[in-house]
Amino acid sequence: MCWLLGQLCGVGVVYAFLDSQSEWAYRIPFGLQWAFVIPILGGMVFAPESPWWLVRHGRFDEAKASLLRLMSPRSEDNFNADDTMAMMQHTSEVGKYLNGSGSSYLDCFKGTSLRRTEIACAVWITQSLSGSTLTGYAAYFFVQAGLPVNHSFHIAVGMYGAGIFGGILSWVWLRRFGRRQLYLAGLSISLVILLVAGVVSLIVENKAVSWALGSFVVALTFCYDNTIGPVCYVLVAEIPSSHLRIRTIVLARIAYNISSIIVNVLTLYMLNPTSWGWKGKGCFLFAGTTFCCLAWSYFRLPEPRGLTYLELDILFDKKASARKFGQLQKKLASSGYFSLAPMARPESLWGGYS
Repeated sequence: MCWLLGQLCGVGVVYAFLDSQSEWAYRIPFGLQWAFVIPILGGMVFAPESPWWLVRHGRFDEAKASLLRLMSPRSEDNFNADDTMAMMQHTSEVGKYLNGSGSSYLDCFKGTSLRRTEIACAVWITQSLSGSTLTGYAAYFFVQAGLPVNHSFHIAVGMYGAGIFGGILSWVWLRRFGRRQLYLAGLSISLVILLVAGVVSLIVENKAVSWALGSFVVALTFCYDNTIGPVCYVLVAEIPSSHLRIRTIVLARIAYNISSIIVNVLTLYMLNPTSWGWKGKGCFLFAGTTFCCLAWSYFRLPEPRGLTYLELDILFDKKASARKFGQLQKKLASSGYFSLAPMARPESLWGGYS
């Protein structure tokens, strides 16, 4: 939601200076970006520390205080902080037992942590490869598609409004459908939209085709902010092991930044009429990358909805198939979970599922 609100503000500011020919037409939009730094810094000062981080560093009293601070007042009557703290400590110990006690970046590429690092990196890279870059250059894309400049900015404002509405809907979908289903659905719908938009762009250019391409980008934005966009942030927080979560997220973000730099540069070449000048035909390239992301997600992306970090540790340790995490969770719930004693690990429960 913060991304979308920022983009909406950005396109609004640029639109306000659309008719200005002075140097302030670009100086003021660039300068106003620094205004966001002040509330962000203020929020960081008052933000509570992660209880998980405090538990891993043995600061249990501070972890409990931070946990209580993060809880909703409505849930305090049904919430037992001591029980939660005990589970967090046990989960931390199990994670160390299964994945080793190392906590360096190199450990993110060892054992079962390698698979979790791959998933975190891939779901974030998918954000940049699924056509979302077109929304960042939406107004420019609309102009290159043949729409008047004023109309292009009007559509861009409406597009981000549709994205905000889609982001709100994602709060409902995440609880109802989970992560994997939303990711697969979002990529499938995006693939169809990009293919259709690419085919439409092959038609002789006229006003109707230009408006159709604009509509497809709006639909793509709505789909993205319903599914791929918000779900990514949930997955990269849930998939890593508790003692390597911070480093795994850092690596995943680096992977996203690298892919975004490459995709943004290519997108500018595709849209610029003095360079490749692909215009709407660039949708075919993103359709190809979206298909690759969809294939990877089908075979490699698990469903963590409803699973605790302890359960995720066990499932990854057992090399559970990504498509069977839900089935295995039901077996896990009746298995007594996990004991640090090697004798208590019932291998037979996993027959045919690993």
